[in-house]
Formats: sequence, C-alpha cells, structure tokens
Amino acid sequence: MLLSSKTIHSKWDNSLEPLISVSDGDEIFVETRDASDGQINPGSTVADVEKLQFDRIHPLTGPIEVKGAEPGDALEVEFLEFKHKGWGWTAIIPGFGLLAEDVYTSPVELSSPALKIWKVEDETAKSKFGSLDVKIKIRPFPGVIGTALPQKGKWSTIPPRENGGNMDVKQLSVGSKVYLPVFVKGALLSIGDTHLAQGDGEVCGTAIEAPLEHVKIRLRLHKNLALSAPVFWFPKECYQECVAFPGIDQNLWEATKKAVKSAIGFLTRYMSAQEAYMLISVAADLKVSEVVDRPNWIVTCCVPTQIFSQPLNFP
Repeated sequence: MLLSSKTIHSKWDNSLEPLISVSDGDEIFVETRDASDGQINPGSTVADVEKLQFDRIHPLTGPIEVKGAEPGDALEVEFLEFKHKGWGWTAIIPGFGLLAEDVYTSPVELSSPALKIWKVEDETAKSKFGSLDVKIKIRPFPGVIGTALPQKGKWSTIPPRENGGNMDVKQLSVGSKVYLPVFVKGALLSIGDTHLAQGDGEVCGTAIEAPLEHVKIRLRLHKNLALSAPVFWFPKECYQECVAFPGIDQNLWEATKKAVKSAIGFLTRYMSAQEAYMLISVAADLKVSEVVDRPNWIVTCCVPTQIFSQPLNFP
C-alpha cells in the first residue's frame, strides 16, 4: 500500500481525518516531500532560501489510522526501506541554527543565507565545498515522525514533543524502530521532513533535506504500554575515524557553540566558514563527552575524515 504525499499537513492537529486505515503488522509505503515543500529544487539558488515561506515548512504525509489503537497504547514503527529521488539540499536560513545569533569572524556572517545542492549516485551524496570534493554515504531517515497530540488545536511541528515530532534522530534509518505513545483513538501517525544524511546536532538547522519516493515501514501495536515519550531501538553501529574538537564551558549551550566554532575554524583552511557550518550540520556528530566534573561540560564535535577527497592536514 502506497500513501501518496498529494495530501499533506504542516501542523499537529488531532481533528484531521486519516488518509488511510491500517492494521497491526501491516507494511506500508509512504511518499514524502522535502522540508521546504518544494520551495527548494535541484536548480535552486540562494535567492530561493531568502524567500522561503515558513508556513509551508514540514509538510507531513498522513495521518495514518491504526485500527484498534487507543490512548495508553504504543505504536512501534520499524523502518524497512528508503528510496530517494537522486538529490538533496542543505541551507543556512537566516535566524535559524545554533550560531544564528553569534558574531563569527568571517568575510560573510554565518547568519547569511547559503545553499548547497547535493547529487546522489551509488547511495553517495556529492557536492563541492571550497577546494574539497565531499562525498557522504547516505542513510535516509525521517526528521519528523509522530502520533497525534492529546491536546486539541493546531500545534507547530518545529519543536519535538511527547508525541515524537521533529526529533531529527539520524539513527532512525533502516533496521531501527521507534515506539511512539498513542494519545488519541487510531494513533494518527504522520511522517515527513525526510533527510538523506545528518550529523548529530544538525547545527546549521538543515541536514541533507530531500523528498523520498517512499519510506517503507512496518507498524505494530502494543497495548497498554503507557509511554510518556518516544523510545528508540537502534541496531549496532560502527564508529568512524574522525578529527574531534571539544568545547568546554559551564553552560551546555555555550560548550556546544565552542566545539562547533573550533571545527569551523579548522575547516576554513579548505573552505569558507559558511560551507564549514553546513558541512558540520550534515556530517559531524556532537557528543556530550563529560558531565560529572563540575562546573564545566565538555561537548565534542567529531568530523569524519573519510568524506573528504584528500587527507586533512592536522594539526
């Protein structure tokens, strides 16, 4: 069964009528639009970023009714397959992202709009960053997936919530599962904001955003599990060789900024600061490395080395 993205919604609203009804154990294919709802395309320029209409952000395919689902149950979503359309995009959107309000020493401020278009061949996303050809092995996943909220009304999809929503967890790819609380009859599942790749943190505010021909999922209903928030199950993953930059501060947010700025500073040997910011957003992982030695936190920004066309000179 294929659920087309012809009909979408961009707010959480538990009064929406379901597009389809499925049963426990069913496998379905869900077509998704990109996060911009088609405002960015393979021929776009930075001018398209400057005129984005934010009321169209996060078009979600759904809702999907699960027969027998009742408040207090949990919906298991297993990710079986993702089929891309051969391209994606990454952008800096003014006023959005970790460093949106920071002054960064650069010919162009990091809050200025920027755009990269990625071409996908052999399951690898390719683009040019300064003097480097960058190749990233894609691992598609939905940035937004959630059941209907218990509250009536229309609610923004931008922040993650108790129903799941805009979690941007890159590990929710093939082989992974998410368990979502059910708050209303039928669960009313929706999916969107699909990505081809992302670094943990998505620091510039976008990943490799992309529409997908389909996301194949299997749905299972667990009665009376009474979850208050989503739970994830991830398959075993391997760590990659990386060069890592710690940020140290008494404030977790500031420690994160310091780590990202250090990585940007290193990468500007090869590319612009804007390009480095976008590349970190799609390829580098942020990790909370230490929390117990008060008063300081350590957040580490890990940049994988295998994505570059030439060895990085470090130090």
